[in-house]
Amino acid sequence: MKKSVPIGFEDFKRIIDGNMYYVDKSFMIKNLIDNMGSVNLFTRPRRFGKTLNLSMIRRFFEEELNENGEKIENAYLFDGLDIAACGGEYMDQQGRYPVINLSLKAAKQPTFEMAVASLVDEIAKEYKRHAYILSWEGISENDKKRFRAVMNQKAQDVEYAKALDFLSSCLAKYHGKRTIILLDEYDVPLENAYFEGFYEEMTGFIRSLFESALKTNPDLEFSVITGCLRISRESIFTGLNNLEIYSILNPWYADSFGFTEKEVMEVLSFYGLKDKFAEVKNWYDGYRFGEIDIYNPWSILNYVKVSLANQDAFPRPYWSNTSSNSIVKELVENADSEVRQEIEKLIAGGTIKKPVYEDITYDSIYDSQDNLWNFLYFTGYLKAGGGSLEDDTNYMKLMIPNTEIRTIYKRTILTWFDKRVKNLERSELIFALEKGDCEKIETFISKQLLDTISFYDYAENYYHGFLAGILKGAGKYLVVSNRESGTGRPDILLKTPSVRGAAVILELKVSDSFQGMEQECNKALKQVEEMDYEAELRAEGYDNIKKYGVSFYRKECMVRK
Repeated sequence: MKKSVPIGFEDFKRIIDGNMYYVDKSFMIKNLIDNMGSVNLFTRPRRFGKTLNLSMIRRFFEEELNENGEKIENAYLFDGLDIAACGGEYMDQQGRYPVINLSLKAAKQPTFEMAVASLVDEIAKEYKRHAYILSWEGISENDKKRFRAVMNQKAQDVEYAKALDFLSSCLAKYHGKRTIILLDEYDVPLENAYFEGFYEEMTGFIRSLFESALKTNPDLEFSVITGCLRISRESIFTGLNNLEIYSILNPWYADSFGFTEKEVMEVLSFYGLKDKFAEVKNWYDGYRFGEIDIYNPWSILNYVKVSLANQDAFPRPYWSNTSSNSIVKELVENADSEVRQEIEKLIAGGTIKKPVYEDITYDSIYDSQDNLWNFLYFTGYLKAGGGSLEDDTNYMKLMIPNTEIRTIYKRTILTWFDKRVKNLERSELIFALEKGDCEKIETFISKQLLDTISFYDYAENYYHGFLAGILKGAGKYLVVSNRESGTGRPDILLKTPSVRGAAVILELKVSDSFQGMEQECNKALKQVEEMDYEAELRAEGYDNIKKYGVSFYRKECMVRK
């Protein structure tokens, strides 16, 4: 029986025990042992396997005990994996250390008090996981009292701020080994706090939590921290000189997160979907970590699962459904004319050149447009396609990674356009259409083209949707949009509910040059006459009918009647 596809499973042990398909990332453990960094920060976009890797690391190193203090054997989980083939000097490290494993992703709450309460709850759960030490006589009564207070969420604020430091000390005494500390999604509380308005308070709490555990902790063996964004040392890592940072620019551990092309081929072959590779590459490839091309693992696994049920299923933007994509929304809604042109260029498959700064803070994202581009790059909405060093600044050519991410930009733009049109005052356009004022019509439409973001292909269907979108909801007129070709009907038709009112016929053409726009207008008008588009309107009873030929060239519009 084929292995199931582990969608949403982030527990390494559950995946192995459940005989689910697992893409082997255990070689990362060898690198951790060889490099022996004290505090290791890994930044990658969301849904690229950060939580699963931390779960794997925990199961490898931890001397895991149950509530009675009896050892839980986890060595079998690594049978047949890459780390098992690295030799005894590495496998001897398996199951030797106490481990603190804390996720900070639960702190996405609307207030500082709720966010801290969520973190305190996660800390308490980790204390309960190690409650076996309370039955040990080697822990003093005062320490047991403090331990219980944190575990039962009845401790003082300062005790929560030092909770990781204290727990690592207790575990080191009990196990006789220094403690490994694993912190997942460390920047989620900071991102949430920024958007909810309590960034400074949350930064202070996280700084206190980290400093005591990571900066001067004699009971720390090493730490692994994951997140989407590298936060500046001055923000929460003040004075932490032992911090090793592995961002998407760093060649180390480049293949430890996400799927390599070889791994994608293996997944597809395993499930009999090898012929889908070209489609998968177009939709989900395009990321580059270090010097290695990487695929989005979340989207690959979802694609595989859907394709197993329906081989003819179309690819979908699975990754976009895991987040609000608020940062792209912010970019689109606040774009000036220069940024709008850059977005259009990106969607068309082009590149933009921007300075890249690795360490920024959430409260500085909107300080400059460059910071916003950096945020989009490090969180997976853009990728780098080569760089250069200019005036001591690292510049990168940024582009959209793949079709999946391009659909996020397009959807965001369409949503923004719809919202913008709802607030658009269109009476001037309607009045001009009624009076036959071609100059005012084309001036109004051209201005809207300049102020919007196109998909840059400038095909007729783009202009069709653009103009229909502007005209819909235009007061007293019903708008009929004929997007299908060959039906013998006009492109866009406006008519009043009563035949005593008026009707407007708009036939659209696209010119391949500015000079050819008038000729296209005349072609459109000729088509209206030859196809007798007004016949149906007259049959309905309309007598007041205006007919327009409208031509477009990029962001220019010409109208003739």
